[in-house]
Amino acid sequence: MQPRPDWTLKRLQTLIRDTYGTKDQRRGIEGTFMWFMEEVGELSGALRCGSPEERAAEFADVLAWLATLANVAGIDLEAAVEAKYGSGCPGCGQLPCVCEPAEKP
Repeated sequence: MQPRPDWTLKRLQTLIRDTYGTKDQRRGIEGTFMWFMEEVGELSGALRCGSPEERAAEFADVLAWLATLANVAGIDLEAAVEAKYGSGCPGCGQLPCVCEPAEKP
């Protein structure tokens, strides 16, 4: 059995684009955002009372719909995450974060 390549945000985003891109573009940002929010709601329910398998499936759905939303909006998720979090906390600039507990992030 050949080992699977490492999953990256870029690989996920490409897979989602190749699989659903035409439908996603027709749906547009507003429709895609509504589907994304529905999946976030399902994740919320699974976190409250779902099995570990249900939670895992909902996390996967939320991540897939986030990649879909990024595709429709023309955002490279991997580049965006690297730019914002690649050097540590965007608030204090440290790794690990030393922001006060009440501060965002």
